Amino acid sequence: MTEHVTESTIEYKDVWIFVEQESGQINPVAFELLGEGRRLADDLGQKLAAVILGEAIDKLAGDIFARGADKVIIVDDPVLKDYRTYPYCAALVELSEKYHPQVLLMGATILGRDLASAVATEMRTGLTADCTELGIDPETKLLTQTRPAFGGNVMATILCKQVRPQMSTVRPRVFKLPPADCDRAGELINETMALSEDEVPTKVLEFTAHTSHSNVEIETADVIVAGGRGLGGEEGFELLKKLADALGGEVAASRPPVEMGWVTSDRQIGQTGKTVRPKLYVAVGISGAVQHAVGMQGSDIIVAINKDPEAPIFKLATYGIVGNLFEVVPALIEALAGVVRTSGDLSCETVENDG
Repeated sequence: MTEHVTESTIEYKDVWIFVEQESGQINPVAFELLGEGRRLADDLGQKLAAVILGEAIDKLAGDIFARGADKVIIVDDPVLKDYRTYPYCAALVELSEKYHPQVLLMGATILGRDLASAVATEMRTGLTADCTELGIDPETKLLTQTRPAFGGNVMATILCKQVRPQMSTVRPRVFKLPPADCDRAGELINETMALSEDEVPTKVLEFTAHTSHSNVEIETADVIVAGGRGLGGEEGFELLKKLADALGGEVAASRPPVEMGWVTSDRQIGQTGKTVRPKLYVAVGISGAVQHAVGMQGSDIIVAINKDPEAPIFKLATYGIVGNLFEVVPALIEALAGVVRTSGDLSCETVENDG
């Protein structure tokens, strides 16, 4: 990897988004970051650039421009076909040393967390993980990076004053997906990397497909029915599953049910779980502590069901039902008709083909 050299005369500019892709499919968190990055770049009076690494990925540039990028920097190389930390880090550091971005944002996915920490270490810069809010300080023009701290009891705003780039990771669904303008265009920059396959110490032998307990990952679900400690056990979640089925949604949970073994960890929402932004979020028997709230407060509509009228969840709720969940939920199931779950494709090509 290249040796990082600090020079006080270097001009750092532009907001960069690392666009995560796998097999030519862009991870939606990259589009969410492009929307937020567009706002940050405008506040700084600078350009928004997207960086994408892989093989045979030129076709992805159009969708990236459509979500707000002014520039798309592509490194198309067989070495980058499959994600490996070493070559991806080497490529991104090499680009950063050449162009000197002021801000670099990545999704807090499994890949993004791995890559961000490696790049920050190599660049000898700071990294704020799992941010829930980003901004530009109007006086210093520094990136303000806000995240939960001390177990979610406080929200800390972190500044990186001395080194560049200022780096943050953001979990999927924290920011809204920006609308696509499929007529937008920008500057396409093709770069190469000074690393051969022989120099990479790891090889990809095979892939094992990830299996989930559900056909739909909760991060992408339009309807989520989440349960807390008040469900009382696995039997309570069987009742919740019936409500989720009636709504065409997915079951999730706060941290206590996961720790008690009632629900698997891939269903956990909150600071130590996943962040979601569904159209409808039904919180059943959840108190609404900060640790959970940071993972679901961006939902379009929040319905809370809790027997405690003073529960913090009601402060977040669009609609609240005070009552015994074991009476309220069966009544809702009986009254509800099925709701069909829908999902949209993120590419401009699909929008154009479908008319």
